[in-house]
Amino acid sequence: MPPRRQPQRNPELDELTVASAQRGNSRARRALVERYQRPVLALVSRMLRGRGEAALVEDVAQETFLRVFRALPNFDRNGPARLSTWILTIASHRTIDELRRRKLDTRPLESPAASHLEARARADESAERKMLAQVIARAVEGLAPEYRAAFILREYHGLEYTEIAAALGIDLGTVKSRLNRARKRLRQALGEVYHA
Repeated sequence: MPPRRQPQRNPELDELTVASAQRGNSRARRALVERYQRPVLALVSRMLRGRGEAALVEDVAQETFLRVFRALPNFDRNGPARLSTWILTIASHRTIDELRRRKLDTRPLESPAASHLEARARADESAERKMLAQVIARAVEGLAPEYRAAFILREYHGLEYTEIAAALGIDLGTVKSRLNRARKRLRQALGEVYHA
């Protein structure tokens, strides 16, 4: 598996803007959306990857922010969760609900055709990285929604285990178990490609 890249964390929204957004200030709420829409769209898109068009991703993201604004007055700025973690929690729950509602299949990962393997042998390094990214993306797609959420929050958004536990409403041991199973599936997927 390639070395894990630590995602760059963007700074949180300043306290004054958060407080104004909690009081319903439209300019502050717009600033909140502008700051967090990218991570929300990225999370939702990765979780729904291959499951729908861009309109579905946008709908789930919009519903996420509607829920954020309904619950924002009760967000504890001095609590254990950062605002970004709290918002991503809402986004991950909303996306899992969407996946369950649609009862989407979790297709098993299929090995690439022999022609893909021959092409990979002749391809340059960037083509191999692209193929590897596709294999990983397909393996992540094949995970159950709960495992996918934990994996994406950790690997793509850089949340700590305790933050993931809080975000998904599960205990720390369950986070570790879900991440372990997700990583095991990725290792299997990579093994299928490189040992075929």
